[in-house]
Amino acid sequence: MNWIDRTITNHLLHAMDFFPAVLLTGPRQVGKSSLLQMVAKDFEYITFDNALILQQAKSDPELFLMSHSPKLILDEIQYVPELFSSLKIRIDNMRFEALSNNKPRECLYLLSGSQAFELMQNVSESLAGRLAILPLQGISYREQKKISCALPFLPTEQYLSVREKESVDLSDLWEIIHRGYMPRLVSSNDDWETFYASYVSTYIERDVNKISHIDDKTDFVRFMASVAARSGELLNYDSISKDIGVSSTTVKRWLQILQTAGIIFLLYPYYSNHLKRMIKTPKVYFMDTGLMAWLTRWVTPDTIKYGAKAGQFFETFVVSEIIKSLLNAGKSTRDLYFYRDADQKEIDLIIQDGRTIYPVEIKMTARPHKKMASAFSVLESVKADDMQIGNGAVINLYYKPLLIDRNVLSIPAGYL
Repeated sequence: MNWIDRTITNHLLHAMDFFPAVLLTGPRQVGKSSLLQMVAKDFEYITFDNALILQQAKSDPELFLMSHSPKLILDEIQYVPELFSSLKIRIDNMRFEALSNNKPRECLYLLSGSQAFELMQNVSESLAGRLAILPLQGISYREQKKISCALPFLPTEQYLSVREKESVDLSDLWEIIHRGYMPRLVSSNDDWETFYASYVSTYIERDVNKISHIDDKTDFVRFMASVAARSGELLNYDSISKDIGVSSTTVKRWLQILQTAGIIFLLYPYYSNHLKRMIKTPKVYFMDTGLMAWLTRWVTPDTIKYGAKAGQFFETFVVSEIIKSLLNAGKSTRDLYFYRDADQKEIDLIIQDGRTIYPVEIKMTARPHKKMASAFSVLESVKADDMQIGNGAVINLYYKPLLIDRNVLSIPAGYL
């Protein structure tokens, strides 16, 4: 399996310069442990997937840490919540010792875990202020194409001037969408069907069941498929509930599991006192289009490209790539929104950067035109909130950037 350089590496190294511990979170098999081992080759690697090591750490956390020198990679740390208090004491003692002896600060522990819900609970209680938390997602489009640009996506001239130096065509777009973003699939010829079948089974058995006991595994698979079929749509708990035959309460609980594991992303509506009749329901997006395709049984790139859900897959691809561009640059995703009102005016994505907002439409077309940005005008009223309106963008399949209206750019999906 060939190594693929990860864009987040520089941000990870920067965090290691300033924090005694760094926690890398994200879905299973997105490359967390491989990345940590690649950037910290002088660290000892310990995985709690090993039952013997897991039992040792659980039975006596303090002794376990004392038996290993600092500079540890602790993989699947969520299995050992007992370690967090001991880690806090060890980190504080070593920071005090370094300060007393006028030694430079250094990173002591690198942690990884795929259950963000449990991890965040333990981190907030024990390690707040002592570690950096970095979310990692699957291989990005830029990483697959070996594009060095690490800027978060923004529809600005500055971004485009950097990005156009490494522009790529979209000839294999549907193959990328279908295959997905898991490092093992991207860098090998492993069978797609076998990989995702095993992935879902392992995820439910090893992660989901530890958080919320599932009586029938097929119920959760059908739930995941129901959510995947709605990627890019307004979240409707009742509709999913009726689809799979479980309560809305159960649907909400299971959605939280997918969200905290980084498998789905909830995009919330933009809010302003000066915008009227807004829809307040979030939209849901799958973060891996390959998993989305497997769950919804779109089994080849061509069936997706020429099928009824092509636009849905394209929008999911674009949103997930923009999210990855933010995360890999160390930026928060909390300033991503969408807009929809009761009059059916809609803006697919709104990116807020400081006091400037950038409206974005996503269209699966090679013929972009200014009417596609007609809804952008509803945002004029937010200027009363002391907000600025930046360039709008229509992300599409045309091969080069164009100015299609005043302050509205047509941007190829290959420029993400």
